[in-house]
Amino acid sequence: MNPAKRLRTAGDEAETAAVTEEDESRAVDVSIVMPMYNASCWLDECLQAIVQQDFPGTMELSVFDDASTDDSRTVVEGWRERLVVRGVSLVLSGHSSERPRGVGYAKNKALSQSRGQFLCFQDADDVMLPQRVGLQYEAALLHPDSLIGCQVQRVPEGSTERYTRWINTISQEQLITQVYTSHGPTVIMPTWFCSRDCFLKVGLFDEGGKGVPEDLLFFYQSIRQAGGVARVDQCLLVYRYHEKATTHSVKEETIWKLRVDFLQERVLSQWESFTIWNAGKQGRKLYRCLSATNQKKVMAFCDVDENKIQKGFYTYEESKQRPKPKIPVVHYREAAAPFIICVKLDMTGGVLEENLKGLLLKEGIDYYHFN
Repeated sequence: MNPAKRLRTAGDEAETAAVTEEDESRAVDVSIVMPMYNASCWLDECLQAIVQQDFPGTMELSVFDDASTDDSRTVVEGWRERLVVRGVSLVLSGHSSERPRGVGYAKNKALSQSRGQFLCFQDADDVMLPQRVGLQYEAALLHPDSLIGCQVQRVPEGSTERYTRWINTISQEQLITQVYTSHGPTVIMPTWFCSRDCFLKVGLFDEGGKGVPEDLLFFYQSIRQAGGVARVDQCLLVYRYHEKATTHSVKEETIWKLRVDFLQERVLSQWESFTIWNAGKQGRKLYRCLSATNQKKVMAFCDVDENKIQKGFYTYEESKQRPKPKIPVVHYREAAAPFIICVKLDMTGGVLEENLKGLLLKEGIDYYHFN
């Protein structure tokens, strides 16, 4: 594989990156790709972990600073010698505009100046364990067309308990079947590792800036192009939760619409009819957000709540049709597969999971989780 060229951007960005012709001609095995914005307080721990990687191959750290107003760039530069001693070359650049241009933009810039045959994505506020690069590199060699994730340790402990459990425990098959849930990508962006060819096949990250879920958009596009998803079943990353994380800038409704559209594209377009499992708020909301074609495919809502079942049907009051659509509400045992499950996972004390198990259904064929 030929080494990737480093792209330059001219203009008023005041970008800087010391790159020699010798660097251009020498590919490395793995580029650690790190966007950065006001990360000074976390960087020492993050960079120390990179120095401590046990990977025997060649590595570089490619950092793009998205207009930080703290001393983040100075901190990274201060690690250059220690990184070089470890055998990790450092490419550091950025811009000094009045405002940041977003995570997608910063990731793309860090990628464009890198030259690794494989890409290891790292957030500046997270900490990789010593085996991360080595184990994910081995997995990527086995799955060259896949996004490779890993299990994580969430800090502070218990800050997102259900989410963390989901990240770490869903099966390899569910990495594909549960891509429609509100949790987002089934392998989370801070753990991604892939070949450069795999990444370039999908394309760059969306650069829409604040409020754009660039990771989810990229993840969906990868699946559209038959990209695989795999996970190293070992904890390889300390995944930090804090209020300044960029994920908090993405609105719930933005994610909802992307999920509904992807569900309709990938699943509902293949079904002639289906049942929505949940006659409550979330199930009805999903129904209202479907296209007219897919609304007509809904045979029924099903539930365990006798009060909802006794009402007998749900009337779509906002419909312009006359008469207004009335969709039956039945007990789940009387409903027909396939199902779209709009009940939250891991929230019913195991009741939902046991009910599904009792029907002898297969996830990814007879039902998909949406909530």
